[in-house]
Parts: sequence; C-alpha cells; structure tokens
Amino acid sequence: MIVPGLVSVTFRQLGVPEVVRLVEEAGLSAIEWGGDVHVPAGDLAAAEATRKLTAQAGLAVAAYGSYYRAGHSDPAELAPVVRTAAVLGAPLIRVWAGKLGSAEASPDERAATVHALRRAAEAAAEVGIRIAVEYHRNTLTDTLASATALFAEVDRAEVVPYWQPAGGQDVGSALTEVRALLPELVTAHVFSWGPGGGKDRLALADREDLWRPVLTELAADGRDRYALVEFVPGDSPEVFRRDAAVLREWLATPDG
Repeated sequence: MIVPGLVSVTFRQLGVPEVVRLVEEAGLSAIEWGGDVHVPAGDLAAAEATRKLTAQAGLAVAAYGSYYRAGHSDPAELAPVVRTAAVLGAPLIRVWAGKLGSAEASPDERAATVHALRRAAEAAAEVGIRIAVEYHRNTLTDTLASATALFAEVDRAEVVPYWQPAGGQDVGSALTEVRALLPELVTAHVFSWGPGGGKDRLALADREDLWRPVLTELAADGRDRYALVEFVPGDSPEVFRRDAAVLREWLATPDG
C-alpha cells in the first residue's frame, strides 16, 4: 500500500498546527517532520507536541527528516536526533550520505560515511527505528551505482533507501533506479521538476508520464511505502492542495 503524505519542509513558513491542518484538509495520511524548523533535534517538547497533534488529526508520522550527514556531522549530533525521533514516534530517521558526491569523495571519506551509517543504524535500532538514506546529489547516493554499492558496503537491514527524481529525468532511468532500490525502498519524495532542477518547479501533474509508472512499480509488491509531496511551486498551500489531489487520484486509479 502506498501511503500519501507531505514532507513538512515544503512549508517551513508554516507552524506545526498549520502543516497538520493543511495535510488533513488535503486528504493525505502522513507527514515527514523536518528537523530544521518544525522539530529541531534535541527539542523533545516540540517532538512530543508534534506527535500529539499529528495523531489527533489521524495522521501518521512517516519519518523524522534529520540533517545528520553520516561521515561528516559531529558524531555527538546523532544521539539527540535519535531521541527526538523516538519521542516523535517516527519509524524512520532520514539521514544524508555525507556531503560530497561520489566522484569527489575519497575512499577514506566513503569509508567514514559507511562507518557512520552503521553506527546510526545501531543507535536507532535500540529504540526500534530504521535509518533511511536520502537519494540526493552531492552525497554518495548521487548515482544509482554509488547508492547500491553504498547499501552493500553498509550491509545493515536497518539502513534503507529513499528515492526522488532528478530534474527533467526520463522515465526509463527513473524506473531503473526504483527497481534497483526495491524492495528495501521505503519512501519516494514526490515532485515534478524541469531540467533546471529546484529552480524549475512544475505542477505535479506535468510529470504524469513519470509518476504513474513509478507509483505502479512502488505498489507492485504490496508492501507499505510512503509517497510524500515536496517542493511545490511557489511554496504555495493552494498548489499543494492541487498536487495532493493529483497524487490521490493516481493512487486510486493506478492504470490511468
């Protein structure tokens, strides 16, 4: 089952109650709460309040979206991230695979990222949480080859992949990436970008050619996964409502 939701950093300008209300009104079911504005790492009171508001609205916490960069962040930053995610009730902690692209990272830097991901997995597993790695440029998941090699090097079932498309990505390569990351792939960040990337945001419906087959692929094995809207044009709540309606329609009519 694909569970639709929102990445809260899409609306950094809104408070937690407003984000909850917006997701509820849009008919989505889950929120990935960001650690930069809405639920800062170490702010356990904010995490508890956010957990309660989310649950009261009948929504799920999809993940805690941290900005912990494995292999580059101070290792001391990990403990408050894990504590915050636990209080928030998040099943996953999103982290980043370093801060350098795979072509720039040295073997030692790559090894440090692998070690840090294993350490994060151990710490999170103690409270029943898994580590999810962002699929992103300027990290070790910037290419499919590097990403799949990284997960093999980490070799921990508690470390799982996210996925999101590149700007203007063709359908064939997107499906190749998704299929290679399955079945462990837990979440897709759902948005439509033109070739200009983040500066070229489109309405979600503009990439129906990409998202319908990707969502079909994600749903094929029947496992629970999240599809979370992110990066709406103009950071507009109204655009988000339209994108959310489109996502819900696609999930309800997978064959178009």
